[in-house]
Amino acid sequence: MKLQMASFVNTAGRLCLVALLAWTFQACGGGTGAKHEDAVDSAKEVNDTTAAVDEESADFAVKAASGGMMEVQLGDAAQQLAAGSRIKEFGNMMVRDHSKANDELKTLAVSKNITLPDSVGEEHRKHIDDLKKKKGVDFDKAYIDMMVDDHKEDIDMFEKAANNLKDADLKAFAARTLPTLRAHLDSAQTIKETMKKQMNNSNRPEDRGK
Repeated sequence: MKLQMASFVNTAGRLCLVALLAWTFQACGGGTGAKHEDAVDSAKEVNDTTAAVDEESADFAVKAASGGMMEVQLGDAAQQLAAGSRIKEFGNMMVRDHSKANDELKTLAVSKNITLPDSVGEEHRKHIDDLKKKKGVDFDKAYIDMMVDDHKEDIDMFEKAANNLKDADLKAFAARTLPTLRAHLDSAQTIKETMKKQMNNSNRPEDRGK
């Protein structure tokens, strides 16, 4: 009986140790992904001690990853919730282009031991949740407005990274991605202006007595 009890205690102890190690690995990111209440903050904390690049370069990678995932998720939502064909097409372009950029960034992150968030940060999550509550024309307007504002912010961030980052590979990634971001902004602004003109035309009194 004593031998059985000792065996049970030893086995239980090993299971507890394995569980503790698994929890520790997950809490610390488990490679290039990080799970936490805010995945962006979690990734940044891990990178403070493990990343093979300076803090500014690692933080850029984390923010770019979260933003890229948001663009893909919203692009998917646009194809399902939008009323206009141009919005749906724009959403498809977001999924295609940002998925490609996200994959390139993941490869860079692995090579430099940078932990990326495995889900969008709280700020980006709020944008997604708010937009998914809308549909049809209301979604179209809110989505394209956000795409204009968001791509302006992205371009500003990527320009600073392309000019100032210490890590040469991430700096080059930012520079390579900028033309795509600028093209997205141009498309979003064109769609927004077209929608504005259509709205103004629909609100004009017909014929005006003619």
